Amino acid sequence: MKLVLDVENTTTQRGGKNHMDPFEQGNKLVQVGMLDVQDANKETHIITLDHRDSKDTDATGSAFVQAMLNKTSLLIGHNLQHDLAWLWACGFTYDGNIYDTMLAEYLLLRGQKEPLSLAACAERRRLSVQKDDTLKRYFKEGYNTDEIPLQELCHYLRADLRTTGELYLSIERDFADSESASLEAVKASTFAATKTLTRMYMSGFAVDKDILEQVGQEFEEEKAALEATLQKEVRSLMGDTPINLNSPEQMSHVIFSRRVKDKSTWEAQFDGVDTKKEFKDAVDANSILLKKTRCFTCPACEGEGKVYKIKKDGTRYAKPNKCKDCLGRGYLLEELNERAGLGFAAPSAAWVTANGFGTGKDRLDSLIATARTNNMDTAVSFLSNLKRLSAVSSYLSSFVDGIRVFTKTDGFLHVGLTQHITATGRFSGRNPNMQNMPRGNTFPVKRVFVSRWEGGQVLEADFAQLEFRVAAYLAQDKVAMKDIETGFDVHSYTADVISNAGQATSRQEAKAHTFAPLFGATGYGRSKAEAAYYTHFVEKYKGIAAWHNELASEALRFNKVTNVSGRQYAFPHVMRRANGTPSHFTQIKNYPVQGFATGDIVPVVLTEFEKRIAGMQSCLVNTVHDSLVADVHPDETQGVIQVVEHLNGNLNNIIQEAYGVEMNVPLLLEAKMGPNWLDTKDV
Repeated sequence: MKLVLDVENTTTQRGGKNHMDPFEQGNKLVQVGMLDVQDANKETHIITLDHRDSKDTDATGSAFVQAMLNKTSLLIGHNLQHDLAWLWACGFTYDGNIYDTMLAEYLLLRGQKEPLSLAACAERRRLSVQKDDTLKRYFKEGYNTDEIPLQELCHYLRADLRTTGELYLSIERDFADSESASLEAVKASTFAATKTLTRMYMSGFAVDKDILEQVGQEFEEEKAALEATLQKEVRSLMGDTPINLNSPEQMSHVIFSRRVKDKSTWEAQFDGVDTKKEFKDAVDANSILLKKTRCFTCPACEGEGKVYKIKKDGTRYAKPNKCKDCLGRGYLLEELNERAGLGFAAPSAAWVTANGFGTGKDRLDSLIATARTNNMDTAVSFLSNLKRLSAVSSYLSSFVDGIRVFTKTDGFLHVGLTQHITATGRFSGRNPNMQNMPRGNTFPVKRVFVSRWEGGQVLEADFAQLEFRVAAYLAQDKVAMKDIETGFDVHSYTADVISNAGQATSRQEAKAHTFAPLFGATGYGRSKAEAAYYTHFVEKYKGIAAWHNELASEALRFNKVTNVSGRQYAFPHVMRRANGTPSHFTQIKNYPVQGFATGDIVPVVLTEFEKRIAGMQSCLVNTVHDSLVADVHPDETQGVIQVVEHLNGNLNNIIQEAYGVEMNVPLLLEAKMGPNWLDTKDV
């Protein structure tokens, strides 16, 4: 039996977030809906387990659900991770084949960004049965799922089941086409990974809340110190011009010493700008060069920024007016005939934003490199502090606060990963997004995550230079393959090239550049020394550069690129530019490498690892890009290490079995283990 399944559950509001998971106290499974897609009558079965208006007995309702699952050869659902989690959390068992219509549709879209909700998929495919959204009104009015009138809830669930059933049949017809046949292997590995990710989600990652608070306090103290330092530096740079450190627009003023005249026309002034002179002229014509100013208390309003009219009886009107002398600021400004800010020249049209020039992390990195090259010590200090403040603020909001909110009363963060967000197939995180965690062994938040067992350990196994090895294989670049064979340190090579070009760079700093060319990055917008590395990379690895051009030709000819795994990426609007390069060239170069590395290889190895530890108490708890993380029981340390060793001896065979490709470049997992995720050592 091919069974379409959908569940309805309650949700909980906590910490300003909506929690739909089975680990949140108070959440419960309300209904389970089932439909045999092969049933000509399309009869739906709705089992109500816990609703204020009705409840099937546990013996009857739960037994029926399990009996249907026992007869199922293929379980079908839309975003099946959610449904599986609720089934398993409530004691139901199913470990057979699955089919996620959302993920299948995602694969058929071939990297094109389209909404993947059930309603959107049904509308896009013009299905005869459409998703019923009549419940939206109830949710907006604050009803929880078990409070919605039972008849309407049942009607809603039946519509979802029938829509999902039709969607499955429609998608499978597309997969039967010869053009989509290559996607079958990727579809199989994706569905297998879905079950692995769900089990990982169920296991959870143990959190030491005391250490979490300690780390949070350390970040808060660092943030306060950085803000104080930056405010002092800003006053020195800008005089008394008020600056908000959290405003990218005002940071742009500080860095480039310019303010946009008219925001509504600013970006439009750079359309069609081709030369450096045209760009400079556009900047000069549409921005104001900032000068340092000194601030004085406004005598008209005595620094309040507002004035009151006086009534005949001598009392003030309640509503004040803005002071006309100081325009409500409370102070007057005197120009000092000295340029404000760091005085960087406007870089290029690529940096233009709606309110000035970009000040994101990549932009700051480029500016810092330029400042170091030109011995601009003040700029290096200010920009480095600004970059660190942005990072610390992000760590507090994304990780410390995120972990606080989403760690359940059981003491575990149940790491949620999705397979349908990125264009390449790379996993994306949620609640919080652990995929954004900085790499390396210095990030203090990792200390928060510990083993659930006394004496247990956390294991992290990272692929060594996975993207580089994949690129070498895909391009069959002999130089790159030789470097891998001999153990050539590519990060040290990167550091040497940049340093020799006049910008002292450590191995750690070089890591940000080493593999960037694999993903389409060029030397454009970078410092002269950094740009030299990008040129050197192309010259050294000519095979990779030639392969990039082959990919471009394939995209221009077929409007798509097909990876060795069978995964495809569509480029329907690709065209040859006037300068000879194709549009979308960055994505054309990036997608095959990242897709095969983290979209195809990592999920297969993750699934194989889980299979190898089946029967152990040890379990997978997380994966970040090209690594897998496990919680290891104290009695199973050697057993888990042996699993990693077995994988290392069979990685290429595992990939061949999954995708039918014979890799002639070796893959390698490097394992570390320790009492928490941060303090790990090589094993």
